[in-house]
Amino acid sequence: MVCVTKKSEYTGDYPDKTLYIPGPTEVREDVIDAMCEPMFGHRMDQMTDLYTTIVEDTKEFLGTDNEVVILTGSGTEFMESSILNLVDENVLVTTCGSFSERQANVAERLGKSVDTLEYEWGQAVKPEDVRETLEERDTDYDAVTCVMNESSTGVRNPIEEIGDVLADYPDTYFIVDAVSSLGGDFVDIDEHNIDVIFTSVQKAFAMPPGLAVCVVSDDAYERELESDSASWYGGFQRTLDYYDRKGQTHSTPAIPIMLAYRKQMKYMLSEGHAARDERHREMAEYTREWANEHFAMFPEDGYESQTVACIENTQGIDVAATIDAVDEEYGMVFSNGYGSQLGEETFRIGHMGEHDLESIQELTDAIEDVAGL
Repeated sequence: MVCVTKKSEYTGDYPDKTLYIPGPTEVREDVIDAMCEPMFGHRMDQMTDLYTTIVEDTKEFLGTDNEVVILTGSGTEFMESSILNLVDENVLVTTCGSFSERQANVAERLGKSVDTLEYEWGQAVKPEDVRETLEERDTDYDAVTCVMNESSTGVRNPIEEIGDVLADYPDTYFIVDAVSSLGGDFVDIDEHNIDVIFTSVQKAFAMPPGLAVCVVSDDAYERELESDSASWYGGFQRTLDYYDRKGQTHSTPAIPIMLAYRKQMKYMLSEGHAARDERHREMAEYTREWANEHFAMFPEDGYESQTVACIENTQGIDVAATIDAVDEEYGMVFSNGYGSQLGEETFRIGHMGEHDLESIQELTDAIEDVAGL
């Protein structure tokens, strides 16, 4: 392998930017400060206090009786381990954008037999199509996967209704990638037959990157117990049994980020899940109205994300130049379209985490000014 990347020295001398990208998002200053406590050992009682606090607070915030696992890593860790833990052979992956397609690629690389239920980018997964696929195909699927919030296209898939469909198929487990939505878009996990749902804390949780959160049903835990193989690092049995015995993680965690997690989760509990959902809804509705006034929304009507707006560039503005100018003149950073398919055809605004209606309006005003709208 020939590496062409050269060292680019990090200096620490960079201007502050306000982030409106699909993640990482803005983090409260005192949440960042929480990472600066003196270090302690990950087998000390202090660690037990910290880890049990963040796990149980997360259960309370999400309103779930299911188990919660918090590990050092990105949400991709649970994208992989949920397949290893629950799929012996066959998995049905619903795809409608880059991150759902990634789930299919992950499963294939793990040696699973992967079928897809494919939609054009911008379209949403339909519950009736999932039912029809399960009824008409001869394959017995160990699991069905779906991305709740396809941030490449700004589509919010109806995972609640899909979960209700899968309730009629008790031997098929439901795995939900909620990396860019959980914490900013309410979902009743226990009510809708969701066996595994995972996220990354740098998105709607508004924490520094470095931790992945996974909610695991009793059925999913029991399913792994029956399996001949499972993930070592992200195994449900290994992580949950260790928590039950010790109140800690089985491997050394990123303690400073967990300290930040503790601080931010207290804010989230204080705000409340319903109120946090409503604040994100208000930001999303405003952004959609603004986009439809000046451009158009890219997602299928009625399936727009509550945390990431993907806006179709109907005016043919120079997206890259506009992003650079808004950055340079206002110190605000939003995102271009995802990948080669949507790079200049769309742009994206992350309205999640600790943003509010006023801060989103500041960004759209800046875009209007720079683009001459």
